[in-house]
Amino acid sequence: MSFYRYLIVICLSLAACGQLPQRVESASPVVVKDEYQPVLPDVELTDEILYSYLLSEVAFQRGQRPLAVQESLDLARKTLDPRLAARATSMAIDSGNTDKAIEAFELWGEIEPDSPARNRSAALILLRGGKLEEAQVEFEKILKSSVDRDRAFLYVYRFIETYPDRPAALTLVRNLAQEYSGLAEAHWSVAHMANLNGNAELALDEIRQARNFRPKWTMAVGLEAQILALTDPKQSLQIMRDYLSEYPDARQIHLQYARALLAQNQYRAARDEFHNIAEKRPDGSDMSYTIALISLQLNELDRAEKMFKKALSKGGGMQSTVYFYLGGLYEGKRDEAAALENYREVNDGEYLFAAQLRVAYLLNKDRRGDEAREFLRQIEPTNDHQQVKLVLIESQLLQEEGLSEESFQLLRKMLEKLPDHPDLLYAIAMQADRIGKVEAFEQFLRKLIQLKPDSAYAYNSLGYGFLERNTRIEEAVELVEKALLISPDDVAIMDSVGWGYYRAGRSAESLRMLRRAFETNPDPEIAAHLGEVLWVSGVQDEAKKIWQGSLEKHPDNAYLQTTIKRFLP
Repeated sequence: MSFYRYLIVICLSLAACGQLPQRVESASPVVVKDEYQPVLPDVELTDEILYSYLLSEVAFQRGQRPLAVQESLDLARKTLDPRLAARATSMAIDSGNTDKAIEAFELWGEIEPDSPARNRSAALILLRGGKLEEAQVEFEKILKSSVDRDRAFLYVYRFIETYPDRPAALTLVRNLAQEYSGLAEAHWSVAHMANLNGNAELALDEIRQARNFRPKWTMAVGLEAQILALTDPKQSLQIMRDYLSEYPDARQIHLQYARALLAQNQYRAARDEFHNIAEKRPDGSDMSYTIALISLQLNELDRAEKMFKKALSKGGGMQSTVYFYLGGLYEGKRDEAAALENYREVNDGEYLFAAQLRVAYLLNKDRRGDEAREFLRQIEPTNDHQQVKLVLIESQLLQEEGLSEESFQLLRKMLEKLPDHPDLLYAIAMQADRIGKVEAFEQFLRKLIQLKPDSAYAYNSLGYGFLERNTRIEEAVELVEKALLISPDDVAIMDSVGWGYYRAGRSAESLRMLRRAFETNPDPEIAAHLGEVLWVSGVQDEAKKIWQGSLEKHPDNAYLQTTIKRFLP
């Protein structure tokens, strides 16, 4: 296969995958001035030439690609105009016509062998095709033909930066930079690619060489600070502070400095910097939003509210996000009516579903359970996860209103659609246990264990259910011990194991395990268990102390109250 044929085939395959820009020149904002001056043919613009040109363009726009390509190619041959040859090449590539594309590219080369535009096209195609050595040759031509080599190097780098094999891209950039050791942009490009490769040592060395040539270059200052952010964050901040002291209006460095403060959890300083940036650019809603988020982190709710409302007043595409955060802010202020109002304003975006759940929660909290459940039913889930979440919440609301059987049937109906969903199986098992459907409780948990043999909470729930009914104790202990092997630091499982040992008559082991659980988390149910084991073991004063202390903190805990009444009527 000839070089040109290879080039065109690669180009066609990239175009088919949507990877090739329509115009190479538009791939970078850097404008490159070439020393090369094209030689245009001395051809009179006749009616026939104009007609052929318009015919090819109109045919191309209307989808008549074969006619457009042939007409454009014939016109380029007739006039020997390099611009028409370039256009014919572009049309043929876009049309997927390999043979015509090769003809047009070869014609372009015959007419204009030293064309920088043609070199750029070839360089990009070769790079995307993985032919880095050949691409390097074309990039070298671009650099040598350019008047502004500093800008040209950045132009070339923008192409190389997108290459997926970053080690290979770094080698290519370093090869190109060898001839331009006195160019700050060459060192910057190597530093940037080295940083993308995780080579901080090389990146830092190269960016400091870039700053030797251009000490106050904003891009170099920003990159040096970025490289140092991971290894020496204090020095990174100092570099930006020094620069801003001399150039206080350098907005890009100012933004980078504020974000670096935020990344280092210096929230107040970060907030102040973003506020300063916002004052210098009052039309920017993004700063108001950022300041509001930082203020939330600092629990400065009034300031956050003010800045969120300012962001809303400026419009933009973040309205729903701002409303969501305002809803959370008003919940923090315990103004649930305002929270509900703002959550209802969220109508799109990533927080829509979360906002809808908060609406249902607040309605139910306001003793509007029927309205909350009706609202949940109107939500349109986008996937199985959301659908299950809605059913689980509605089931919980029904349970809270004493509609236990309705809650169970709702879960059963959803389980018919998703019979192997772990969350559904666990929820319906727990609901079955609450309403006395013991066989169903065990059946659902056994299926869950079969589906997820590493599910600690399934083993624990099944074993604890047996223990609470004081039945199948030996099997129950085996189940909760299996759960503890899977999750050795889970306090609830420790409590189950300790309770299991008590039921099995192993009081000493029970006390050790329950004490360990209670020291980790003084939960009232653990307190009830530990106190009971202490009481029957004859350590009644300590049992009373634990019960009383827990009751003071959890006066409404029914399980704890019931336990105490059994021993202290």
